[in-house]
Amino acid sequence: MIPETRMRTISADTLGPPDHYTMVEQPMPNPGGNQILVRVHAASLGYADVLLAAGGYQVKPPLPFVPGTEASGTVVAAGPGVAGIATGDKVVVARFGGCLADHILAGRDEVFPMPEGMSFEQASSYRSNYSTALHALKDRAALGAGETLLVLGAAGGVGTAAVQIGKRLGARVIAGASSEAKRAFARAQGADDVLDYSVGNWRDSLKALTGGRGVDVVFDPVGGILFEPAFRSLAWGGRHLVIGFAGGDIPRLPANLPLLKGAALVGVDIRQFHIKEPDKALANDEQIARWCADGLHPPVGSIFDFADFRAAMTAASKGASLGKVVIRIGQD
Repeated sequence: MIPETRMRTISADTLGPPDHYTMVEQPMPNPGGNQILVRVHAASLGYADVLLAAGGYQVKPPLPFVPGTEASGTVVAAGPGVAGIATGDKVVVARFGGCLADHILAGRDEVFPMPEGMSFEQASSYRSNYSTALHALKDRAALGAGETLLVLGAAGGVGTAAVQIGKRLGARVIAGASSEAKRAFARAQGADDVLDYSVGNWRDSLKALTGGRGVDVVFDPVGGILFEPAFRSLAWGGRHLVIGFAGGDIPRLPANLPLLKGAALVGVDIRQFHIKEPDKALANDEQIARWCADGLHPPVGSIFDFADFRAAMTAASKGASLGKVVIRIGQD
């Protein structure tokens, strides 16, 4: 039985900046078939979430749109076709929008058991970032033990995941970030060395860190003005992973650079990976779950109340948070 009759969502009829979005009430849905109704405790926002909400993402969502692609909470009710999840279970929801709400009606394939030992805030912010980082580093770059990995935007949500998983895969990790606080944060997540790329000669510093050799893999969720210098910093046979464009501009690369370095520019799209290669994606998720049980937890960034959702969206768009921005919606 579902005691509440109304639910709240953050919604807009047109895509745009945070001030386009308002909190609205709507009737509480009843799950049917393979649907699950989840009472949300926490939801998280990264740069990609705000880009999607603003209409700048490669794929445009249907309208009206509710932002947020990850949340954690408790199962309130489940449809008759649901197996493996029961009322009262703590779960994580991952879907293409719809998570900034106090209740979510999700499909069975969008709901996953919450890892043991995590808070709701941690659980709301780990899945997409860790899935992206593992897919990028293992499947797309074939990062090997002993190789050197440069992570750009290393203090953000997906950057932090790349630092942590890079270490789990046996790499030497150099964490790039624009402030002393962010670099200290990245080192606390396991980075072997840190790099200040806010200065003009940062490539010289990177050369010094690698003995002039360069790095084997660049994990790049930033793009913008860092993109080409980072690619030029690859060692022979290096791989530059294109994760996103938090730096704003989508950069271009002279085609002779991959030729001269025997290097590869490799795209990473975690959403399509889950659709087109579900078995591999499931195996990665199971590996992440094992690591989480072994103590791999995402650091929680800035925490906002549900009513302050616009401030949370703004913080996520600016990359100001250490880790992913979290919105606390319900109570533990």
